[in-house]
Amino acid sequence: MLYACIGFILISSIEGTIVATVMPEIVGDLGGFDLFSWVFTAYLLTQAVIIPIYGRLADIYGRRRMLLIATGVFVLGSILCGCAWNMLSLILFRVVQGIGAGGLVPVSQTVIGDLYSPVERARISGYLSSCWAIGSIIGPLLGALLIAHTIWPMVVWLHVPIAAAAALMLVLWLKEGLEHRVRRIDYGGAALMVAANTVLMVAVVEFGALGLLPSLALVMLSILLFALFFRLERRAAEPMLPVELLKNRTLAAASLGCFASGAILMGATAFVSLYVQGVMGESAFIAGLVLTTPSITWVIGSASGGWLMLRSSYRSTTIAGGTLLVAGGIVMVLLRPGIAPWVAGLGVGLIGIGMGLITNTYTVSTQGAVGWSQRGVATSTIYFMRQLGQSIGAAIFGGTINAELAKHSAGADIVDRIMNPALRRAIPSDLIGTLADAVATGLNHVYWITLGLGFAVMATAYLLPPRLGPRLDAERL
Repeated sequence: MLYACIGFILISSIEGTIVATVMPEIVGDLGGFDLFSWVFTAYLLTQAVIIPIYGRLADIYGRRRMLLIATGVFVLGSILCGCAWNMLSLILFRVVQGIGAGGLVPVSQTVIGDLYSPVERARISGYLSSCWAIGSIIGPLLGALLIAHTIWPMVVWLHVPIAAAAALMLVLWLKEGLEHRVRRIDYGGAALMVAANTVLMVAVVEFGALGLLPSLALVMLSILLFALFFRLERRAAEPMLPVELLKNRTLAAASLGCFASGAILMGATAFVSLYVQGVMGESAFIAGLVLTTPSITWVIGSASGGWLMLRSSYRSTTIAGGTLLVAGGIVMVLLRPGIAPWVAGLGVGLIGIGMGLITNTYTVSTQGAVGWSQRGVATSTIYFMRQLGQSIGAAIFGGTINAELAKHSAGADIVDRIMNPALRRAIPSDLIGTLADAVATGLNHVYWITLGLGFAVMATAYLLPPRLGPRLDAERL
């Protein structure tokens, strides 16, 4: 079963990076460049919104059934994406793909939580997290290889045989002894949860296009929908999100930590190439090397996380990971235009190790804090919070940089120009210096925010029960 879960995690991580590699070919074939960003937004938005639903349904109907459904929908969406005839149809099929993708990783992680003891879980979670990091690295390489020798639909069809093999292993080897009884699905709660999450994610993702007031209006609407959702959950016989679960100290710490670390990940990785190319004036190749660094060091953190958890506690491991996030944040704050690019690589590399440590710790500690009947929704909750943190972080950080550029009467187009070596040479040197300083100042503000979030992750460690670790969890079973 471990290999099946690795397969599901690999296709999800590869999908997160491989499509970006072939987007120029897709736009050249299908047209519709004005809808370019929605190819990514539609997938990520749908995936994030549906994650909590999969978690709860996995608790009700079993992990195998929900993983098979998620796999089937994901494969259908992937096949349809390769058959798209224009950009709009591709976006619609990406929605289908995202609906399936929302269940792959959290339900797979829940299966691991069911099959292994807390001690084994601490070791295996490191392998799974490493697989995710490796998939993120090989995704662009596979995309470039396939587009060089085949057609672009092969990039999205690549997932089909891997998903089919993982699903077959799931059918053959995962046996679940579910209690047979009439179950009442909280359809109203599910609808309100999806609506509230959708409105919130649209407000965050489309903040730049909508503007401040419409985005605030959507946030207020989302808050109202969440209030109605929690009111309904208190009365539901089988709620979509059991209210008492929110009082769980470990889950609360993991949810807050995942939200903060998700935002840190965006601040550290999504904008580092902008600093290396736009501010330091280095090539895209150098920027790519720097950007790959945290994916490699994540593996180191993942491998170390299980070892450290078994020899200390969840709290100590989280503090260690948070310390590395803070150290990486300090390095990023100290970046200056004339500094060597390896310094930026050092900063994001430290953050990668810290992310590998805390990601495993949050997952293992959460799964040890709840029983089988709530493990699915608990696991999916922390994954949703991480994605929410990434989305909100991207919106805040992008707005921070744009605000700094606006002070110099520069728009996003000028950033595109200084990022392109050929176009950069056509800009007067004095103007390049001014614009590079504006970008550097905006990114410095971003890195100060990520540094503060690193301290917030460390603070969540103190919400975890002291001295609690995998071995003590195992003794309680």
